[in-house]
Amino acid sequence: MTDKLRIALAQLNPVVGDIAGNLEKAVEARRAAEVEGAELIVFTELFLTGYPPEDLVLKRAVQDAARAAAIELARQTGDGGPGVLIGCPWLADDGKLFNAVLYLDKGEVRGYRAKVHLPNYSVFDEPRVFDEGPMPGPFNIRGVRVGVPICEDIWFPDVVECLEESGAEIILVPNGSPYDFNKFDARMQLAIGRIKESGLPLAYVNQLGGQDELVFDGASFVLNADLSLPVQMPAWEEKIACTDWTREAKGWVCAPGEVAPIEESDEALYLAVVQGLRDYVRKNRFPGVVLGLSGGIDSALVAAIAVDALGADKVHCVMLPYRYTSSESLEDAEACAKLLGVRYDTVPIEAPVSGFMDTLAPLFEGTQSDTTEENLQSRSRGVILMAISNKFGSMLLTTGNKSEVSAGYATIYGDMNGGFNPIKDLYKTRVFRMSNWRNTHMPKGCLGPKGRVIPERIITRPPSAELRPDQKDEDSLPPYEQLDDILHCLVEEEMSVRDIVARGHDRDLVKRVEHLLYISEYKRRQAAPGVKVTARNFGRDRRYPIVNGFRDQDL
Repeated sequence: MTDKLRIALAQLNPVVGDIAGNLEKAVEARRAAEVEGAELIVFTELFLTGYPPEDLVLKRAVQDAARAAAIELARQTGDGGPGVLIGCPWLADDGKLFNAVLYLDKGEVRGYRAKVHLPNYSVFDEPRVFDEGPMPGPFNIRGVRVGVPICEDIWFPDVVECLEESGAEIILVPNGSPYDFNKFDARMQLAIGRIKESGLPLAYVNQLGGQDELVFDGASFVLNADLSLPVQMPAWEEKIACTDWTREAKGWVCAPGEVAPIEESDEALYLAVVQGLRDYVRKNRFPGVVLGLSGGIDSALVAAIAVDALGADKVHCVMLPYRYTSSESLEDAEACAKLLGVRYDTVPIEAPVSGFMDTLAPLFEGTQSDTTEENLQSRSRGVILMAISNKFGSMLLTTGNKSEVSAGYATIYGDMNGGFNPIKDLYKTRVFRMSNWRNTHMPKGCLGPKGRVIPERIITRPPSAELRPDQKDEDSLPPYEQLDDILHCLVEEEMSVRDIVARGHDRDLVKRVEHLLYISEYKRRQAAPGVKVTARNFGRDRRYPIVNGFRDQDL
């Protein structure tokens, strides 16, 4: 039995599938923890494969590689340094595949505990790939009984209750908990609930980094049994924090350490989309990004996010003017590019649009000009931007906000072209807020310039796709303040038409927005992925059928 224990919490950014790279990162972290005198280091959920591995983990080769990495890391613990708790998929002798945490010490795998509650909602579908584990008991780690519930296991009282009844003295929770707008407070309240029930102190260790549309904010923390907060690790930063624990009369207590401030509101959202874009580009090994800079607010914000994520030298902006492009748009796009310090080129599309018009003239003879001809402008731009992407290897960013993505106010195979969309989960009203915020703040860890990065006129001008003379978004859509509230009710809240009308919206408008939302599902199914920052994004969160005859009758 010991009365003191130094535990290192490893808040790191693994890469899904890069088992060798994740092992190397774990080895380096353990070495750093040993220098700081730690006796145990705790990694996050499924760290060796990265989280979430999805169906990749069903490959026997992946399971074998992860096991081999764990055994190699265990071998290294024979040096007498820190023991290790690390997430790893584990194929049991009975053939069951578990989302597990392994305890490695004294040169061997000393044991494992399997995740009991496998989430099957929102972005999660773990029962698809893992088997449910049995109720766990604590590990005996250096004379201390340590309970290790895995992420979802603390969202229910039974696992921690079982650990407490089995004699656990400290709860260490490895997590792969994605960010969304209200997640930090939810995690904290959840941990408080488990502590009140068990009377045990708890350390919450969360993953950092972007993985496809998910982004993990870290923000790991420790709560003592008296609910005091001795340690709060920063969000949006890789970090290893050493925590000092002492056995006192009433149980184990963590000594005060760093308590970092946690970003909120627009600042947190901005850092989330920067992290998501940065990791998507870097982990996929793209040399940089290219995007169409139209002089509008959406592309300007995406350009700013890209520069903050990657640096100006890795961002290429292209203006693609047509006869309806205003002089203000030309001036504003160039001004934005100069503020950001990016490469900026102009590629007129008059010739390709005219070519398409001439080619289609015999087929279109006798018909009226409509959105078909307007969409040829967008599709010409899309083809040109994809050609630039193909030629130079930079990934094309698409720039549609959640309001447009919801209502189908985007051209498939045109402005929807691209490999990733940083603002896909941001409504238009939030785009305006975040643009104003970025102009007056320098986000931490970002690579762009200080001060204004988006010209004021881009923010104040009425939004327009500029596909015909004097066009405004509100010619086709209701004002964004109304639209976004209705969409939030339909998408995030799944509210009925009747309840939305009761909030003060016109019934016909609500029905029209509902109709636009449903008929645009086929577009969203073909859209680029984007960073999830709300409770319900388009993608893994919301899986609606394309063929869908339902409409709320509001009876």
